[in-house]
Amino acid sequence: MTHASPPCADTGLLAPEWGLSGAASETSDHAYLRAMLDAEAALTRAQAALGLVPAEAATAVTEAAVPARFGIRSLAARTPAGGNPVIPLVADLTAAVGEEYGPYVHRGATSQDIMDTATMLVAVRTLELVRADLDRTGRALAGLAAGHRDTVLAGRTLTQHAVPTTFGLKAAGWRSLVLDARDRITRVRDALPAQLGGAAGTLAAFQAYGAMDPAGLTRAYAREVGLAAPALPWHTLRTPAADLAGCLAFAAGALGKLAVDVLALSRTETGEVSEGSGGGSSAMPHKANPVRATLLAAAARRAPQLAATLYGCLVAEDERPAGAWHAEWEPLRDLLRLVGGAAAHAAELAEGLRVHPAAMRRNLGITRGLIVSERLSAALAPVLGRARAKELLTELARRAHSEDRPLRELLGEQEELKGVDLDDLGDPTHYTGFAGVLTDRALERP
Repeated sequence: MTHASPPCADTGLLAPEWGLSGAASETSDHAYLRAMLDAEAALTRAQAALGLVPAEAATAVTEAAVPARFGIRSLAARTPAGGNPVIPLVADLTAAVGEEYGPYVHRGATSQDIMDTATMLVAVRTLELVRADLDRTGRALAGLAAGHRDTVLAGRTLTQHAVPTTFGLKAAGWRSLVLDARDRITRVRDALPAQLGGAAGTLAAFQAYGAMDPAGLTRAYAREVGLAAPALPWHTLRTPAADLAGCLAFAAGALGKLAVDVLALSRTETGEVSEGSGGGSSAMPHKANPVRATLLAAAARRAPQLAATLYGCLVAEDERPAGAWHAEWEPLRDLLRLVGGAAAHAAELAEGLRVHPAAMRRNLGITRGLIVSERLSAALAPVLGRARAKELLTELARRAHSEDRPLRELLGEQEELKGVDLDDLGDPTHYTGFAGVLTDRALERP
C-alpha cells in the first residue's frame, strides 16, 4: 500500500538539482520556522542579559520556542493576512509562553527584524553544507590535476582544436574556480548580520523599555543568535541579501564551468571523460548520460535570474519597504537550494570522474598533425623565413585536409626541411608549454 504525500508538500519531484539534498532540509519551511523561533528566543535572552526583561522570561520563551509545538500549515494559512509569517508566529509563541511571560515575546521588535534574522540563520546553516561540499570537490579535483599533470589532450577554442594542453591544467582550473566560490561564500557567511531596528529602524521601542546603548543591544542580540552585529539596521539597506545573491550565483557559475566541460568531453565522439555512474535512458538501453553534469549546468543557468531579482530588491523605499523585502524570500531560498544541491552533485561528480587518456591521445591526431601548426610556424621561421614558413604551412594544411594525409608526412617531402627534427616538432605531447608548471602552481593554493 502506498501513502500519498500531504497536499502541497514540496518533495523536490521537479527539482533534481537539489531535491532530497542537505540544502533542501536546511531551507524547508520547518527550517525557517526553527530559525524564526531561534531569533525570537535570542531576542528575549539578549534583553535579559542587559537587564531589560526578567531572566525567567528568557527561559520561558526559549523553552517554548520548539518547532514541533507549532503548526506550519496553520501559520501558512494565516500569513497572507499580515503579509509575513512572523505575525501569526508571534501570536502562537506568546500563547505558548503563557500569561506571565508572554508579554516579553517579540518585545520592541518588528516582523522584519525576525524574518531577516531568520533568513540569515537559514543562509548560514545552508552555506556550511555548501562549503563542505566545495571543499570535497576541490580535494577531488586536486587529485585529478596532480594525477594527470602530464596527460595531454587537445585544447579547444571556439569549439575547435587549438593547441595541446594537459588534463591536469584543465582540472586545476576547475579547482581554482571552486576555491574562488568557497572563499567568496566564506566571506559572505562570516559577515551575515542579525537584524534589529524596531518599527522604523530607530530602536525607539527598546529605548522606551529602558535600553541605553543601541550598539550594546545589537551586539547582545547578534551574539545570542550567532550572527554578525550590523552597524545599522538594514531594513532597506539590503547589502546582506545582495552579497548572498552574488556569492551564490558565482558558485553556481563556477560549478557550471566544470559541468559544461565534462559534458563536452564526455560526448560519444570525444569520450575523454565519463561520469563514474552515468544515468540511464527511458528509451535507449545503451545510454549512460552525464546526469550530474547536466544538473549542474541546469542550476548554473537558473541562478543568474534569481540573483537578478535580489539585486533588484536593493531598490527599497522608505524605512521599511512594501514588496521589495517580500520579493527576496523565494528567490533567495531557491538560490540556496540550487547551490546547495549543485555543490553536493559536484563533489560526487569530481570524486567519481573517469579520465580516458587513450581517447585524449587518439583525438590529438584528428587534425592530422595540424594541432602543432603554431609550434611549427615558430620553429620553421628561422629556417625558412617567416613569410615562407607561413606560406608553406598554409599550403600543407590545405593538402592535409584535401588529401587526407598527415602533416608530418607532407613536411617530410619538403627538400627545404631536410635536417629538421620533424618527429619532435610534430609530436603534440612535446608542445604543452608551461602547463605542468602552471598546474603545480595552482595546486599550491590550499
